[in-house]
Amino acid sequence: MTPKILTVDDSKTIRLLLARMLRPFQVEVVEGGNGEEGLQTALREKPSLIILDYNMPVMDGVMMLQQLRQNPEIQATPVIMLTAESNPKIISTVARLGVRDYIVKPFQEDLLLVKIKKIIPLEPKGDIPPVVPNS
Repeated sequence: MTPKILTVDDSKTIRLLLARMLRPFQVEVVEGGNGEEGLQTALREKPSLIILDYNMPVMDGVMMLQQLRQNPEIQATPVIMLTAESNPKIISTVARLGVRDYIVKPFQEDLLLVKIKKIIPLEPKGDIPPVVPNS
């Protein structure tokens, strides 16, 4: 089954950047523009990984993470926080809520890809040539 990654960020630019970064890999990318949308999308799509911003309108990343961890259907979903927030108190809070990693924006795409690969496989897209038996 193709891994599914949910990106939750109020910045459409960040969501587009993440989708572009993941395009070369065999993953499906779904999006949420705030924590409430992200939570509903997580319940509906059951992603393999969530990349979550902290500072968003409607519901912030910590509130979404708290609700995620309380729902038996999606509570074990791995989460990487990708945020401009570097407050040690916030980092401590999300660490207690079980985030797998925490990356501060601006970020290096290569670093994020390495951290994603530690959680789910990132297989390159592209046709693999068929094996032709020797005749």
